[in-house]
Amino acid sequence: MTKTPRDEGTTAKLTINDIARMAGVSKKTVSRVINRSPLLNQETRGKVEEIIRQTGYVPNPQARALALGRNFLIGLIYDNPNAQMVLSMQKGILEALHGTEFELVVRPVDRGAAMVMEDIHNFVTRQRLFGVVVLPPLSENDSLSKLFDDAGCRYVRMGSALLDDPEHMVASNDRDAVADAVRYLIAQGHRRIGLIAGPHGFRSAKERREGFEMALAEAGISLPRSLVADGQYTFESGVSASENLFDLTSPPTAIFASNDEMAAGVLYAARLRGIEVPEQLSIIGFDDTPLTTRVWPPLTTVRWPIAAMGRAAALKLIGTAIGEEAEVSEPSLFSSTLIRRSSVAPASG
Repeated sequence: MTKTPRDEGTTAKLTINDIARMAGVSKKTVSRVINRSPLLNQETRGKVEEIIRQTGYVPNPQARALALGRNFLIGLIYDNPNAQMVLSMQKGILEALHGTEFELVVRPVDRGAAMVMEDIHNFVTRQRLFGVVVLPPLSENDSLSKLFDDAGCRYVRMGSALLDDPEHMVASNDRDAVADAVRYLIAQGHRRIGLIAGPHGFRSAKERREGFEMALAEAGISLPRSLVADGQYTFESGVSASENLFDLTSPPTAIFASNDEMAAGVLYAARLRGIEVPEQLSIIGFDDTPLTTRVWPPLTTVRWPIAAMGRAAALKLIGTAIGEEAEVSEPSLFSSTLIRRSSVAPASG
């Protein structure tokens, strides 16, 4: 029987080049097997896996990182009050990294701080990150692209509209999705529809408001300033904003809240006022977080495919490292869709 390096007690010295030579394949093919790439036929995969099993070879990410000048780390950088969105993004990224040598490092920052750009630069260079995913609204800062390029770090920005070239972007169609949600309310006979807008300075808030206004304009419905209340993407701001709308002489019969946290706040405030949902007030949110099915009635909402966007963002970063071919690409634009539940009913009266 042919001796393997394991028999000779030299397992610790094995490299990916040794495995490639013994299997009669390229180093890139071995990398694909290690990282469970689908771009291999079963015969080749089986041959390489058998060599790895026989030799007891264990990949050395530290050695590979030294050769690349980068660690096998993907950074997630954010400054966002929506905790559920951040968690969903992490879930998607981790799904993409599962079974590879890559790990996720999470870094919150304060986008309003004077030194935020220096903070991000130091994080990227100190950790020698392989790549980063940046969440909105921080991702809307175009100067980040140059910062990452100068640092030699791959990046993908997430947004509610296309902000960059496809290689560096995962985006959703917030404007169109919200317009569809408001059209649904209009089709239910609602004419006085309130808006709880997102925070000033967020592109997502701008896109969602424009979708809201677009649907009303199509139907010839005016939007009094009194029917627009400012929110901060938090439950508490949803409560406060809806109370302002309820105090109007002619309160709305339906409210679109720009995220689910605020929509839940509307539902809570309505209960305190004795306003029945959906009999007296219809509510629609945005995100489709788990919260929407844990309240009563369950909330109609726009499903934002955050986890899918996170997975695509990570695969855009690590695709070449795990041996994916250039023509295999992840989408950059994701469709948000209306999920109809029990918080919407035809307008009464």
